[in-house]
Amino acid sequence: MTTEIHPGTSPRVILVTGANGGLGQGIAHAFLEEAPANFVWLGVRARRDAAAKMAAEFSGRCECLDLDVTQPASWKSAAETILSRHRRIDVLVNNAGSHQDSLLATMPLSAWENVRSTNLDSTFHGCQAVLPTMVSQRGGRIVNIASLSALLSPGGQTNYAAAKAGVVALTQSLAKEVARLNITVNALCPGYVESAMIGDMTDEERKAALARIPMRRFGRPAEVAAAVRFLASAEAGYITGSTLKVDGGIL
Repeated sequence: MTTEIHPGTSPRVILVTGANGGLGQGIAHAFLEEAPANFVWLGVRARRDAAAKMAAEFSGRCECLDLDVTQPASWKSAAETILSRHRRIDVLVNNAGSHQDSLLATMPLSAWENVRSTNLDSTFHGCQAVLPTMVSQRGGRIVNIASLSALLSPGGQTNYAAAKAGVVALTQSLAKEVARLNITVNALCPGYVESAMIGDMTDEERKAALARIPMRRFGRPAEVAAAVRFLASAEAGYITGSTLKVDGGIL
């Protein structure tokens, strides 16, 4: 006999991938602030310092989880670890990703395959890993982090834009499959957000990017995290298959 779980009621068990970067850290922090009984798992493979620091800061409520998002076996192991501790998974945030920009004509095959794997394949593997649990508990929230590049694809990002567009399409299709089971699946498309990627821009590139944003500023990880938390909340229970832009008004 299954017990129906109402997403948004605390305590909740949340898994955030790519939790070693600024956006992943912001998302994890938002869930930790949401309710003192929430437990957040930080899915990381490399560069674990920031995640380890957060886990230490929120000891007993947050823990690092070794996870290679491109490998189904790693996802299976991660899900087993979480279930052995909590016996459920309430929220999955597929935030891990990478980009290797290049013109298509000269793009190495490895750049195409790596970007597809870390952005699109990882989302597929993650959803597949948590769905059996969410189905059995009759409830869950999945939020897939896509990108504005999925909707307004720039030159030099054919691999990244295609992968993120795939994430949006996957989200829409999966949402239809599980809607009757009290599981929602939504995508979020951040625009320019203060992060390591923005930090790598030249002054000219920053000026050009800011000129495209009607608000004339970059977004903050906390602003994206707030949107993720909303989509994972009980109040968003009638929202599924949606794609939300968080981009300062870029059209």
